Amino acid sequence: MKKAWSSTDLLATKYDEINWDGEWFDNFDNPEARGVWSVSGRSGNGKTAFLLQLAKELSKKGRVLYNSLEEGNSKTMQNAWKLHGLADCGRKIQLIKEDIKELTSRLEKRQSPDIIFIDSFQYTDLNFKDYLAFARGKFENKLFIINQQMDGNKIMGKTADRVNFDADLKIWVEGFKAFSKGRYFGKFWEDGYTIWEQGAIKYWGK
Repeated sequence: MKKAWSSTDLLATKYDEINWDGEWFDNFDNPEARGVWSVSGRSGNGKTAFLLQLAKELSKKGRVLYNSLEEGNSKTMQNAWKLHGLADCGRKIQLIKEDIKELTSRLEKRQSPDIIFIDSFQYTDLNFKDYLAFARGKFENKLFIINQQMDGNKIMGKTADRVNFDADLKIWVEGFKAFSKGRYFGKFWEDGYTIWEQGAIKYWGK
């Protein structure tokens, strides 16, 4: 049986955090630098742009691996990469297109990246048990940011919906803004992180 934590134990625990500032901190506080984040939102609202901006920001914390299961190294991804300035990060961000078996082999290597984007979950073919063994088990000390495909206003698939519920930080993208929907909230989280100002003003009217 595992040891239970007392209040003293819990409150004395130190965590490795993402310490950022500006709109990132205002909206998402300083989340723990491991676990699972889930990003959802309808197509055409700036989700890919947000993911790439997030990847660039997180590269200040550590090396980032972006597993683009949908687009890979396509022309559209190249254009987005240029637009959001990811080339400025050098080798701190790497782009791959690998299934879970290949990704597992990569992450098992010494000094593998600690921040992994999976774009998107529906392309992994993982069931919930395998997801837990992968992200919450074998690689529990890494941070996974998972993009979710949508079916209308709902996340596509029951397993993906359970992954979203399990996530430590849930982010909803709408009208070129990204909103925290749990479990980390910055002081001004209701305002949302602005992905593209002109598009956000057109959508929200302010």
